[in-house]
Amino acid sequence: MVIDTAGQERYRAITSSYYRGALAALCVYDISNHQTFESVGRWIKEVKDHADPNIVIMLIGNKSDLKHNRSVRTEEARTYAEQNSLMYLETSALDNTNVELALTSTVKDIIKNLSSIQPISDSVVSVPSKGISLGTNNTPAPASGCNC
Repeated sequence: MVIDTAGQERYRAITSSYYRGALAALCVYDISNHQTFESVGRWIKEVKDHADPNIVIMLIGNKSDLKHNRSVRTEEARTYAEQNSLMYLETSALDNTNVELALTSTVKDIIKNLSSIQPISDSVVSVPSKGISLGTNNTPAPASGCNC
């Protein structure tokens, strides 16, 4: 499930329930708008307060195509990510720079986390060069009917 709150305050009250069971969180800010970076700390705190302690969190500086309008220095964001044990990457949704890398890196870390809890066979999850394939592990669905 992907939940995009666009950093809007009105979604803050409902989002805490969405963190339960989340395997990853992508916290995206706009490199050309420092105010969006200033909000990152609050969102990361909320994720850490409500999600599993092993959640994978990636900090993403988006709009890297707007280097001429940059107001958040790469080093500032990278230092913040390192201090908070976050993965970090800059992307451009406009020209598709590093978008796939952000997703595949996140999935690889999820797999690493899950495999440290329960071994996962290669037939269940693979990360080929053109996308992510999730297979079936042939385990029966729980009573709720969900086979997540």
